[in-house]
Amino acid sequence: MHASWEHFEHQADIGVRGYGATLESAFEQAGLALVAVMVPLERIAQVIRVEVRCEAPDCELLLVDWLNSILREMSIRKMVFSRFRVSIQGRQLTGELWGEAMDSPRHEPSVEVKAATYHTLKVWQELQGRWGAQCVVDV
Repeated sequence: MHASWEHFEHQADIGVRGYGATLESAFEQAGLALVAVMVPLERIAQVIRVEVRCEAPDCELLLVDWLNSILREMSIRKMVFSRFRVSIQGRQLTGELWGEAMDSPRHEPSVEVKAATYHTLKVWQELQGRWGAQCVVDV
């Protein structure tokens, strides 16, 4: 089972979806889908590491908090990220983000994502064992 991500249409906004062999991998892939809405991932060097922590009562709310933490770090630090590592213990998530300072001419940002939302929010495990995590992001 390989990890992957995709976008899906949702009215004026866009959906992000991640898949992986583990819940953590699905969250990592959803993070990549989020950043890929804004910037081509292949243009982002992985030279700076940032750590984030989230806590929520369930996996769905934890996904929204995780994605909004990525957006917050991008905004505060003026960075973009292209690699993530997630560890989930109970209701707590520890995430590592790797990226670099935003360079608009090289990164060519297309749209700004304002926030991850609760629209179509879902975290699930398929019969074959693969995990999925999705929500709509406000652009």
